[in-house]
Amino acid sequence: MEKFDVNILGCGSATPTLQHFPSTQVVNIREKLFMLDCGEGAQLQFRKSKLSFSRLNRIFITHLHGDHCFGLIGFISTLALLGRTGDLVIHAHADLEKLLRPQLDYFCRDNPFNVKIEPFAPEKNEVIYEDRSLTVSTIPLKHRIPCAGFLFREKEKEARLIKDMVEFYQIPIRDRVAIKQGADFVKEDGTVVPNAKLTKPADKARSYAYCSDTIYDEAIVPIIEGVDVLYHEATYTNNELPQATSRGHATAAQAAQIAKLANAGKLIIGHFSARYPDNRIFLREAQEIFPNTILANEGLCEKL
Repeated sequence: MEKFDVNILGCGSATPTLQHFPSTQVVNIREKLFMLDCGEGAQLQFRKSKLSFSRLNRIFITHLHGDHCFGLIGFISTLALLGRTGDLVIHAHADLEKLLRPQLDYFCRDNPFNVKIEPFAPEKNEVIYEDRSLTVSTIPLKHRIPCAGFLFREKEKEARLIKDMVEFYQIPIRDRVAIKQGADFVKEDGTVVPNAKLTKPADKARSYAYCSDTIYDEAIVPIIEGVDVLYHEATYTNNELPQATSRGHATAAQAAQIAKLANAGKLIIGHFSARYPDNRIFLREAQEIFPNTILANEGLCEKL
């Protein structure tokens, strides 16, 4: 199967610690890189993860709290130093334009590429990016300021041709696209070769949901139903549930409950509060509800 990896570059919350970097992830789909949030030190973590700066396609910012976007100006400056020339598109709340543009005009006025900010409405569930193999749609989240997660979903794939059968029946190139789309093959003498004899089922289309800062909200469940891997913030444990709710965050148990309701394949929890020196407390709490849970950690590469 072609590459679909989720790289964790940072999974801490707002208060800096020696344990974690702020929120940053990179989704690698067929060597095309998509950055999710951009906390401080993102360019350093990009290098540590051995990701290629030249393959960065777009950046998606969930919301405009500093631990999710303070790394942008440094990262953009690094791209310029490395010789990027192609435009960089950032999907974010419209306010990013007035916040980031003055920094770009001052620090990056000689950049060899343009930075384009494409705003989205965080309260809507809509497709904001699409190419021939992928869609990215927003997931409305409930935080203290407008916030949206992102759902990466592969498009349904065509069936795969069985090479030996193609050669045996000497199927012309002009007929192969139709066969991959489900057509039978008709030989010159009128004999019909069934499609099932010529193809293998397509690889399953994969999906990844990134749900950053949010309270517990079952409204997102229909949007992420059946997702292969779900990242859901788990800033607190249930012992601090009142504070989690008042601060616009979720607990590990709540993240697990969302994964369970959505029939997710796997849950990754992160955005850990600095008050917890041992993150295994989050894992124990989540696994009681959703056993297939793992902890986010810098350097983790989850392969879908």
